[in-house]
Amino acid sequence: MRTTRTTPARPVLIAALAVTAAGALLLAPAAAGAGPEPVSREGSGADTAVAGPSAATARQALTAPVTDLSAADSVRGYPRRQTLAAEPENPADASLRLGLVPYHAIAPRLNALQALGDRVSVEVAGRSAGGHRLYLVTVTAPETAGQTRDQERMRELIENAPAAAAVDPALKSAYKTPVFFNGNIHGDEWEGTDASLELVERLATADDTATRDLLAHSRLYFNITANPDGRIAGTRANAAGFDLNRDAVTASQPETRAVRQIEIAKQPAVVLDLHGYVNGTLIEPTTPPHGENYEYDLFLKNTYANALGMEAAVDGLGLTPAEDGVRPAQIPFRDQAEGWDDWPPVFTPQYAAFHGAVAAHTVEIPLQVNNAAYTGLPAGELRRRSAINVRVAGAALRATLDFVRERGPSLVADQIEVFRRGAAGAAQVPVSERTVPGVPGIGPEDVWTTAFPRAYVLPAGPTPTATARLVDHLLANDVRVTRATRSFRLDGRTYRQGSYVVDMRQPKRGLANALLADGRDISGRVSVMYDISGWSLGRLWGARVVAVHGGSPAGAPLRAVTGAAPAGTVAPHGDLRLRLDDPGAVAALNSLLRAGIAVRRDADGSAVVPASARAQAAGAARAYDVSFTSAAATGTTPLHPVRIAAAVTAGELFALREMGFDVTPVSTARLDAGFDWSSVDVLFVSAGLDRAALTGAARTALDAFLAGHGLVGRGAAGAALATGAGLLDVTAVQGPEDANGVVRVVNSGPLTAGAPDHGFVYAPVWFTGLGPGVRVEQSYATGEPLVSGHWRARSDGSGGPGAAAGRPAVVSGPHAVLFGTEPLFRDHPKGEFTQVAQALITMAHTGSGLAEESG
Repeated sequence: MRTTRTTPARPVLIAALAVTAAGALLLAPAAAGAGPEPVSREGSGADTAVAGPSAATARQALTAPVTDLSAADSVRGYPRRQTLAAEPENPADASLRLGLVPYHAIAPRLNALQALGDRVSVEVAGRSAGGHRLYLVTVTAPETAGQTRDQERMRELIENAPAAAAVDPALKSAYKTPVFFNGNIHGDEWEGTDASLELVERLATADDTATRDLLAHSRLYFNITANPDGRIAGTRANAAGFDLNRDAVTASQPETRAVRQIEIAKQPAVVLDLHGYVNGTLIEPTTPPHGENYEYDLFLKNTYANALGMEAAVDGLGLTPAEDGVRPAQIPFRDQAEGWDDWPPVFTPQYAAFHGAVAAHTVEIPLQVNNAAYTGLPAGELRRRSAINVRVAGAALRATLDFVRERGPSLVADQIEVFRRGAAGAAQVPVSERTVPGVPGIGPEDVWTTAFPRAYVLPAGPTPTATARLVDHLLANDVRVTRATRSFRLDGRTYRQGSYVVDMRQPKRGLANALLADGRDISGRVSVMYDISGWSLGRLWGARVVAVHGGSPAGAPLRAVTGAAPAGTVAPHGDLRLRLDDPGAVAALNSLLRAGIAVRRDADGSAVVPASARAQAAGAARAYDVSFTSAAATGTTPLHPVRIAAAVTAGELFALREMGFDVTPVSTARLDAGFDWSSVDVLFVSAGLDRAALTGAARTALDAFLAGHGLVGRGAAGAALATGAGLLDVTAVQGPEDANGVVRVVNSGPLTAGAPDHGFVYAPVWFTGLGPGVRVEQSYATGEPLVSGHWRARSDGSGGPGAAAGRPAVVSGPHAVLFGTEPLFRDHPKGEFTQVAQALITMAHTGSGLAEESG
């Protein structure tokens, strides 16, 4: 428990939260003259919002390119002026009601700012899922092309040769400290955009000594609106339905990939991510647990120091609870014990730490203007609140600039030290009041470190498509990967030629480990978490990953790679077998079915493609990087394209479309309005469809469909529908709603044959009381199933991982399959996707006898 505080303690932040009917989190005590304020960093931890974005939006999100921002640094100086084309005026833009800048007015505003002088540059960093431009503004003193090349050379030296960078005199005197401000990542938390635009305008023309000095020694990068789709629509999510501040590890969305590219190319030492709404203004650093892969001593030292400056600036505005409804600012590290952590790297500032940010903050501005406030308050009150929020955000931005101007060389030196430790394999430095002077109240609850392995090996062999995907993802995250040019031995084991190796003596070892390691079961040390607590790509993405703790890869025959070797192959003769063991394989199958290829399913769940379609199979192999092997059998059941009605979350909908399924979103309201069941073959339900709440006619139509078709259900909602409709004789038992993480599982049925032996859960479900005809497809492992994450029993002792141990996690019958795990969670656990695909294909062919064969 923290003992040093300058404000009254709130021992467990999450304990002060209440949940509204809409799922928003509320922080008590209430603002003066208003109801409690929503804590918008989180929302519901589980992915429960019913999804309905279009298939076209999913295609845009999957394929939208990201600008190579580093390429320009080798040929162009600053400023980089361009005239941005105007967007069509949109009177429905949600920003207008608040008196804020609508999206269509941003491009003209940026054109005007560029014209004010020679300090402001604008680039388009990419496009959103909805197709809107993402504007990256750079503010700095002018640079010739040669000076910009020098800056890029020094930036690369810091990452690639940190020991040399630490003693480079030219770098110490000439390198500009990079700073990154990310605004409006949650679309209905608007004011960071407006504060950024106001600050850019001031910096463009200010002629005081402090501003000239700042811009001569730093580059300031502003992602003006990280979520234009949500800004326009007044939604937290982007047009694909994703909370972008949960997507950093997976990078499923183009907006996330754009931010990732900014952080890699610009390598900011300081990051601010502007949010709302918590009253008083919440300024990180966070409560425990702290991510174990950070160099947290360097991070905490700088983040806490900047937080104090921002706190003073915000409180110095003179806003009061009585007159303005604004409480004093708060710093969770100092003022709370639990409930606002930086454990998962899914949040933008936490992810930025792995790319060299040594001060990174979420800042939550105070006065609510979204959700119920947006629709329920008069426009005048909303505009008053938004004006205050812009002032608060502006104060935080300006205080950070003061911090950078005062400490720029020290911040760069600490960034160099982060990369030096990684490259040298140096030990982390546990935080304490001795190692992090100036930060009071550090206790054992703040000490989170890990033992990094010497390397990770992704062996050549049985999962080439999944391995290639993971390798490309690591490279996209700026993790260095090598490939064996011949077989080699490491730590007593022999690995084949073509195996990939991640040497953990590299500058961004923290990110490599965060992505590949199993993680840790933190249930015993922390009573409550904000979001996911386990996310291992090494366990959940379908590739085999081996942690190597002994020996050294230094002498192995390894060559650095810039991309994974193609995994797609096609056998030269005869019919072809496509094993549906990867989401890419499912997408390939669906592409062939849409093309009218006569594909059959074999008894082992694989797809058999006739020899006459070899050319089409070759195209699919190239497009989806999958292998078609020789088929000894011709298959038993003809397959047809699967048309899915889905009441699911945004992440699940996106994953289904990523696998090439034809999906029609449905809900209770959609069915009540009348739905043509003849247009679909199978129903998938995890959220938003309550059979008991349907009108009589809608329920009758649903039951008639289910009598001749199949259901795939996930979680409590899916189980309720299956049991309510009499499709499966089981009892679903749900663990705590916030329990989540990576679990060990045992696969025992045809739908999960060949699936990984790990899964992901959030609000885990298991099944008891299995009646006749119910097959167990997968069970939670006996003993302790939780590998990493946070899953505690309830206060009465029920619902813990021990209660789930050995219990069925996936069950099936002739007309239904139920999942107690989360195989499609936020489009993340790629290795689990095919379990759902196999279930959908099986249930979509119930009339063919396939369901009886498979389950």
